[in-house]
Amino acid sequence: MRRRKASTPPPPKAAVANGVAPVRRDHVRRLLAWYDRARRALPWRALPGETPDPYRVWLSEIMLQQTTVAAVGLYFDRFVARWPDVASLAAAPLDAVLAEWQGLGYYARARNLKACAEVVARDLGGSFPDRAGELARLPGIGPYTAAAIAAIAFGRAETVVDGNVERVIARLFAVTEPLPGAKPRLRDLAATLTPNKRAGDYAQAMMDLGATICTPRSPACILCPLNMSCAARAQGIAVALPARARKPARPTRRAVAWVCANRAGEVLLRRRADRGLLGGMWEVPSSDWVADGAADAVAPVAADWCVAPGVVVHIFSHFRLELEVRCATIRAKDADRFGAGVKWVARDALGTHALPSVMKKVLAAGTVPAPRRRPP
Repeated sequence: MRRRKASTPPPPKAAVANGVAPVRRDHVRRLLAWYDRARRALPWRALPGETPDPYRVWLSEIMLQQTTVAAVGLYFDRFVARWPDVASLAAAPLDAVLAEWQGLGYYARARNLKACAEVVARDLGGSFPDRAGELARLPGIGPYTAAAIAAIAFGRAETVVDGNVERVIARLFAVTEPLPGAKPRLRDLAATLTPNKRAGDYAQAMMDLGATICTPRSPACILCPLNMSCAARAQGIAVALPARARKPARPTRRAVAWVCANRAGEVLLRRRADRGLLGGMWEVPSSDWVADGAADAVAPVAADWCVAPGVVVHIFSHFRLELEVRCATIRAKDADRFGAGVKWVARDALGTHALPSVMKKVLAAGTVPAPRRRPP
């Protein structure tokens, strides 16, 4: 009789070829068990046993785009206290939304937030769709945000990959290709692990794992529920992953900001165009933000301009801005010479206007002369 060869057991479902260590079959079970013990308490997160509120999930995901959890908490609480549902946010003035958004940056998110609320309230009966494809058609909701809302708010089996999840997956599978080129592969690998049940909890568990255990510089591998399955830990390269391609140097732009007061002590502000950087926000009038020097910029109004010491520096995502600040008192009727959308604002009303952080720096640096009092 011929002897049969011993059959080779099939590899785990999540195994990946090309030398990447297979992930254990109990990956989801271990991760969710850890999440049930160690989940973060976040103001937008439903408690165990509660049904997630799609409005709060959507609002938090928009706020968290390119922003940290620590930065978002207070803004989220203020938003939901003022606008507790999508209908109230849809009815809010855009200026009020932008003013509440001050300090969060990337102000296009706030404009899209308002536009999305209007669409949901007006066209969808106040209810968010529960499918990623339908969510992605709404203003300000891209593929990642659509997947996150569908998974967390509605339990859909969507693969949610943010920066934390990219780091976990890169280490779990020892992906050494640098970001951003590795993003498609990391997403494909993450999709092999996405469960059909408890998809929302799983998505949040992966985020929590990256934020609290699988951190960028000092991963606490000994505490990680997935440490026995982690290829990067086995190879001793966890800290080096994910690798990142070197970023090009951030260019510098320069301009002159003109801090103007009238004889009543009001300050001149100008509203920026709705589209583009800082769209719809209020600003101190300035010359064009250009790469070459701003020393030749000429004020639209002749006045006794004084130059504030130093320069105001602000870092945007793609460039560094340096502003020279010049201050003067001008005639109220000359305001229109600084362009369209200008108006005089009382000093104590500046806080009610949507001023981006860079303009708050300008106003802090520029000393506007106090209003002149008439002699008795």
